[in-house]
Amino acid sequence: MFLIDRRYLRYFDWLSLALIILLSCIGLLFVFSATYKPAQPFSLFFKKQTFGIVSGFFIYFIFCFIDYRTLYRWGYFFYYILLGILVVTLIKGSTAMGGQRWINLFFFKFQPSELAKLLLPAYITYYCCSQKNFPHLTFNHFIPVLFTLFFSFILILKQPDLGTALILLISGLILIWLAGISHRFFIITALIFCCTAPLSWKILKPYQKQRIMVFLGQGEQHKERYQIEQSKIAIGSGGVSGKGFLLGTQNKLMFLPESRTDFIFSVIAEELGFFGTMMLLFLFSLLFFRIFYIIISIKNPSAQLLATGLTIHIILSTLINIAMVIGLLPIVGIPLPLISYGISHLWITFASLGWFNGIAMRRFYINFSQ
Repeated sequence: MFLIDRRYLRYFDWLSLALIILLSCIGLLFVFSATYKPAQPFSLFFKKQTFGIVSGFFIYFIFCFIDYRTLYRWGYFFYYILLGILVVTLIKGSTAMGGQRWINLFFFKFQPSELAKLLLPAYITYYCCSQKNFPHLTFNHFIPVLFTLFFSFILILKQPDLGTALILLISGLILIWLAGISHRFFIITALIFCCTAPLSWKILKPYQKQRIMVFLGQGEQHKERYQIEQSKIAIGSGGVSGKGFLLGTQNKLMFLPESRTDFIFSVIAEELGFFGTMMLLFLFSLLFFRIFYIIISIKNPSAQLLATGLTIHIILSTLINIAMVIGLLPIVGIPLPLISYGISHLWITFASLGWFNGIAMRRFYINFSQ
């Protein structure tokens, strides 16, 4: 089960690990800034984030050194258990910020919907690989996967957590497309979505409708548009070189909401300016290009599918979060991977990247067939 052959270390992806360390340190630094108070410099959030990062690297190496095939077999069966946990969360989960999304685990809350991002690629890959005709599957082969994906989407949407639900849905559809489902399915689905758009609008919660209307330019500056307006002010006021670490006024004067979580990119932009945000985007871009390079080098379809699924939610979350805080997308509750405060999404990100590196290490030595 555990990796013991030293020859695999030749293909350990040290570059991506170095980038992950850099991004994690930047995230910790700005969680410190976003929660800093002179009377209590090291906030509880900073301490929890430190614990999350340290334990996250431990999780990273566990997932890296366990054979990926063992992991995705476990992941396939555990995904059914996770669906049950999501149902229990809707009934007895902890409520905060208008959503019933968490389960209390001693001194922190865990968000089960985050675990779906990690296990869904394992579920889809294992299911597809177990079919005799893979990778040449027909639509009928995908019906159980589509049903499970839709059921997962509904459970998370009901919490309500539209951001995570959309990330899971988009990631799942991308994997199904890569697994070989007919393009006709997406054409028909798009037509159905367009025809049922009015019904979908009625299903949305009032605050979700409000966020879409704000994105379209409606709402008052000091009410509905407050979050995005304060975010833009923070980003714009940073200028070229920023105001300096711990000197961001929008952040320190408590104008910027959710500064340690969804809007931490705005804190970075205010304190480090244009050059600082470009550095952060460069690090993310380098990590993602490295991921794409490794995925292309994987020749076996099943391993390539799993590797894609493990990283696509990280890429989507990064793009959506940054686009959200600068006003290019409606505001949804999606944290910036490795940067935003939150133990649940930190652990899932580290587990996904460690699992991915485990595939990268084995890609030239192990036969990835089922």
